Order: sequence, then C-alpha cells, then structure tokens
Amino acid sequence: MKTIGERYLGSRHQDGSAGDANYGAIGQGYAAYRQPDSEIAGFLGRALGGARSVLNVGAGAGSYEPVDREVTAVEPSASMRRQRPAYLPVAIEGVAEKLPFADQSFDASMATFTVHQWNDLAAGLIEMRRVTRGPVAILTCDPLQLHRSWLAEYAPEMISVEIRRYPLISTIAEALGGADVVSVPIPLQCSDGFSEAYYGRPERLLEAGARLANSAWSFVEPDAEQRFVKRLDRDINSGAWDAKYGQLRQQSHFDGSLRLIVGVRKV
Repeated sequence: MKTIGERYLGSRHQDGSAGDANYGAIGQGYAAYRQPDSEIAGFLGRALGGARSVLNVGAGAGSYEPVDREVTAVEPSASMRRQRPAYLPVAIEGVAEKLPFADQSFDASMATFTVHQWNDLAAGLIEMRRVTRGPVAILTCDPLQLHRSWLAEYAPEMISVEIRRYPLISTIAEALGGADVVSVPIPLQCSDGFSEAYYGRPERLLEAGARLANSAWSFVEPDAEQRFVKRLDRDINSGAWDAKYGQLRQQSHFDGSLRLIVGVRKV
C-alpha cells in the first residue's frame, strides 16, 4: 500500500504542483505580484525566534524566507521553483505530506499561504511537527473572517471558493498540538498581493496578473470574473466604490482574515 506522500507524488499537475491549483498554468507571473511585505515578515521573524535552521514548506517563489538564517525550501511546482531569486537557496522538489528529513532536523519551520492547497492538511502538519524541534509558523487566512473584505460584495464567487479552501484556524492549531494565533494587520501599501492586500487599492484587481496571482480566481467561472471586472471598473469610474468604501484608501491597516498560527513543541 502506498503512503500518503507517495500517493500525492503520483497525482500532481504537469509542472509538479501538488495541490488543487495548477501553478504551471497560473504561476508564470506570480513573483511580480507576490513580493514579501516587510511588516508581515516581521511577524514571521518574531515567531521563528532564535532559530538558525528553518524549513519552508510549500515555499513557492521564496516569499518571506529569511535571508539571515539557514533555510531549506521544499516546493512541488517547477514553475514556482524557477521564479525563486538567485540569492535564495534552490528549493527541493517535494510535498508537505512526505518531507524527506529525519525527526527534529530543524530549529523551526514555516509555511505561508500554502496549507489550503495541501491534499492532506493533517498529514502535512504532522510532518512539519515531526521534523521541527521548535516553533512551527503557519501564515494563512481565517475563512470565517473573509466576509470583512469588500470583495465579499463584488466577488462573492471568489470568496466562496476561499471559504471552502481555507481550513479553520482551530483545525490547524489542533493538528499542531495547540498553538498561539495572532491576527496580522494588513498594511495599506502591502507588497504581497493576496486579494485583501488591495483593500484600499481596488484598481489593482482590474489587472489580470493581480488576479492570476491569487489561485482562487482559477476556480471561478470566466463569466463571473468578467462580471467582477466590469462592475468594479464601472463603480471606480462612477465613484460608487469610493462612496461606500473610499475611507479604506486612507486606512493605514486592515484587520482582515490574515492569521499567524505558531505551534511550539511540548516538552
């Protein structure tokens, strides 16, 4: 009988993507829109504490990988691995559910914007806990808070997709054997272009590349996406968006769905 990891290694997209999203198709310009934000990185850095060796699971193009620590990156998608900048270590091909490391190999581990795409969340988190001596830091979104964004009105189909995909925060914390949960405020000029990052810059989501860098849009019917673009473009030009949400353009931070979950090994 095949193990979980072996099953997933054999059921991947053409470029190696192991989750529900095919980054061979949607990930070509990902790195141009998904740059690490310094404020969010600060939350992750504090969570990692004094760790010197760090495992990054579902590492993608390398966002939020600390450059002042010894990082080992694991990423299944060849498209995403190719987009990693030269100053970062070459990522190992692999999946969260079958990490090729001995028990307690790393001081800390991290996973950012990835757990909602794993085939088996519990297996991946158990593997991260297995290979990590210290903190396991998971940056993700709380599906119960996605309604806070104006996108819930303008793109309900996309929000519905995200609600289905993102695991409950309590589920992640329980799989880690207990964890601290921190709400991460999103800065107005956030350089990491996940959808809520444009809470005060709606024009950016009229760019096809900005939407493509958010995997949820790949699960939305083209007609629904085009309705979103037409309505948003119309309402920005008419002033209707600003009449209802314009205060967000001057709001320094948005308390949305972004959460950092930090599990520490129990002694």
